[in-house]
Amino acid sequence: MTAPVLILTGPTGSGKSEWAMRLAQQWPVEIISVDSAQVFRTMDIGTAKPGPQERAAVAHHLIDILDPAQTYSAGQFAQDAMTLIGQIRARGHIPLLVGGTMLYLRALRHGMAQLPRGSPALRQSIDAQAAVTGWPAMHAKLLMLDPRAAANIHPNDAQRIQRALEVCQLTGETLSGLQAHSPAALQGPAPIWALVPEPRALLHARLASRFNRMMSQGFLEEVRALHSRGDLRADHASMRAVGYRQLWQHCEGQSTLSEAVERALAATRQLAKRQLTWLRGDRSIRIVDPGVAGAFETWSLEVGVALSGFIR
Repeated sequence: MTAPVLILTGPTGSGKSEWAMRLAQQWPVEIISVDSAQVFRTMDIGTAKPGPQERAAVAHHLIDILDPAQTYSAGQFAQDAMTLIGQIRARGHIPLLVGGTMLYLRALRHGMAQLPRGSPALRQSIDAQAAVTGWPAMHAKLLMLDPRAAANIHPNDAQRIQRALEVCQLTGETLSGLQAHSPAALQGPAPIWALVPEPRALLHARLASRFNRMMSQGFLEEVRALHSRGDLRADHASMRAVGYRQLWQHCEGQSTLSEAVERALAATRQLAKRQLTWLRGDRSIRIVDPGVAGAFETWSLEVGVALSGFIR
């Protein structure tokens, strides 16, 4: 029998990568990154990408596979992850998915609906409306057309609001309705755990400490190098990543550095809040507080139970 797919998720900054590396000392796992920013090359510091030592010690996948000018979708992630899962199992190893891009996890666990190709003209029209009314107003419009989709999208998430409205207008159906009839991509057992530090103030403190550490490691210089390329724009998916977006605005002269840092920290907290909302809405996810004494040891025992009968 083949090993189940293990999934470790949680809000940004919760310690997922550290736990994954510790688990790799006990089990023959290969890590598949579930992170929409770590797919981009030269975006290392701001994405908290595993370093050369970690990647040399444990195989990591779906990291550094694209140039920041390219795009990557949840559907493509699901396809790539399924291919990798088969390859990892063929090597007699255990696939361990680690990351907090919830849309990617949804695509892998529940499948992706057959959605229409994007319409540049329609997207331009939606963008023009948003430029006049603002994205929260466009979110309110989506709330009337597709309440279920709107409930899972932040009022300022321009990319996802645009796509949901586009699907409604192109097909006459709702995005949530199409997704509900999508076959699941991942078959078989796939236990999923989420690291959720408590109380919330502790997570916020960890996020602030991590961002300050990134800045001291050269995060601003990393963004300046990307900005100086000349072929990247603020609307590229890579430059919309939290932290990069705010520092990019500073490079464009739209804010002071202190303002950019403050906005980046606020955006990071908002991202964590959205991730927590998603996690707590899924009862199949086992919530683990990494700050509790013996939490990792308890989790590793649960992993052992999940793998019993599969590993010889």
